[in-house]
Amino acid sequence: MRNDAVSETSVTGASAVPDSRGLNLWRADPVLRRLTALYLPAELAAHLAPHLDSLGALAGGTLDELAAIADRNPPVLKTRTRRGEDLQQIEYHPAYREMERLAFGRYGLAALSHRGGVLGWPEPMPPAAKYLLTYLFVQAEFGLMCPVSMTDSLTRTLCKYGDPALVDRYFPALTSQDLDALFQGAMFMTEQGAGSDVGASTTRAEPAEDGTWRLFGEKWFCSNADAELAMVLARRAGAPAGTRGLSLFLLPRTLPNGAPNAFSILRLKDKLGTRSMASGEIRLNGAVAFLVGDAEAGFRQMADMINNSRLSNGVRAAGLMRRAATEALFIAHRRVAFGRRLVEMPLMQRQLLKLLVPMEQARSMMFQTAEALRRADKGEPGAYALLRILTPLIKFRACRDARKVTGDAMEVRGGCGYIEEWPDPRLLRDAHLGSIWEGTSNIVALDVLRAAAREGSLAALQAHVTGLAQAAPGLPEVREILPRVLALAETANASRNTGANTALARQAASALYHLTSAAAMAWEAEQLADPGRLALAGLVLRHRVLPRDPLDPAEPDLPELNDLLYDPGAAAAAFH
Repeated sequence: MRNDAVSETSVTGASAVPDSRGLNLWRADPVLRRLTALYLPAELAAHLAPHLDSLGALAGGTLDELAAIADRNPPVLKTRTRRGEDLQQIEYHPAYREMERLAFGRYGLAALSHRGGVLGWPEPMPPAAKYLLTYLFVQAEFGLMCPVSMTDSLTRTLCKYGDPALVDRYFPALTSQDLDALFQGAMFMTEQGAGSDVGASTTRAEPAEDGTWRLFGEKWFCSNADAELAMVLARRAGAPAGTRGLSLFLLPRTLPNGAPNAFSILRLKDKLGTRSMASGEIRLNGAVAFLVGDAEAGFRQMADMINNSRLSNGVRAAGLMRRAATEALFIAHRRVAFGRRLVEMPLMQRQLLKLLVPMEQARSMMFQTAEALRRADKGEPGAYALLRILTPLIKFRACRDARKVTGDAMEVRGGCGYIEEWPDPRLLRDAHLGSIWEGTSNIVALDVLRAAAREGSLAALQAHVTGLAQAAPGLPEVREILPRVLALAETANASRNTGANTALARQAASALYHLTSAAAMAWEAEQLADPGRLALAGLVLRHRVLPRDPLDPAEPDLPELNDLLYDPGAAAAAFH
């Protein structure tokens, strides 16, 4: 695809505001291509290459335009027909429907980790492949990736805990790439009086004579509100208080006999971001539902879906940061002020590096966590304990970092960055949701400590970071700092039940994330012979872990600066 924006500005004079529209986001990201070769089997990486190239072109062009249209034209709830009949229908703009066709249909993002045949690959793909495609897609559209993630996560949880007959009934529709046959998934968990405190849920479940259950109550935040299937937590009569009394149910929108189920969408939320996707309030009026798994273990089973969705949240935050950084780099190489390109100015170089460091951390953690998920699903010893702590770490830190990175990248574009015609406002609005849904920052930081206490995850993380550090001698500080970071986490964990120092939870989670990501980036640098990536890993330690005198004017010498602050437009043009 031709990119007219690349030549709009020269160092001798400025014309129009640099515009990256049409930039292939796969070709513009040589670091991502090298990481793909590192984390995916060679045969699969080669097979996916043309699909990643086509998705990169869409994400920087047509898909980005569709996302902007859908953002300006949010879904509308139609509760009744003009004759007064109950309707309960959500109308979506055609742009959103086209994005669904691309995500669920063409690229099979909700199906590819569950069955073979997607994108011509004969087997289910590993998590790294799914998250790589998601990472590219979300650089254009964030809202739709919530329904994609929940459909994928619901399928995983249903297959793991559901009755085989229930799985057989719904699996083909959940993994279909035909939008007419597809059943999308959702998770109806939050209640108005029970947000993060899920144990306070009041939705009740009553058994029916036919072996099904009837659900009564209201759910306050229900994204993908008109999904064909939803996982719901409800309390059986006589069940104990708290999360121990919650059971997990599968709620179909349409009953097996074709009749609509007994629940209603009360209204849709008017949201700051993710405007393209419908989030609403649901009232359950004796809705038919199917018990999933052990009735005494509902919350634990739902936690599997939540954790899978939390990982997807971290991946989406990583993608938002990458798109923001790409826009900033593209502008900085083309915008001229006072006779110089912005990228040549020391203050701008510093600002760009402050975007790149957390962005690169997040995508390294994305691949590291995806690999832990693959190993855990295979039952490898210690892999689940590692996954159990990496997941809340990336959800906690990457989602918080995305809020700052998207805001600082907006500033690089200047006044135009504040205008809705450009992608920056949408990136910023969408980024703020990552720290809220599937658990706020405080809840997720405490979950890091819960994983340490219940799963022995600190020991698993220690072994993992030590292994990375041993294979990456270029950053010996990792092994020096590791005992101190672990000691902080142990202190926070020891006080978790007493509440004495729970404020340490966030500090410990951040330290664990920064150290793990620095070790991962140093390991990647060693594998790829990439001194620039090693320099970024060093910046993680110096600026995000180690104490630093704010009055010290010294800055590390970065001879790799030109490699780090590369021009994505030139990278795309040089792709072959």
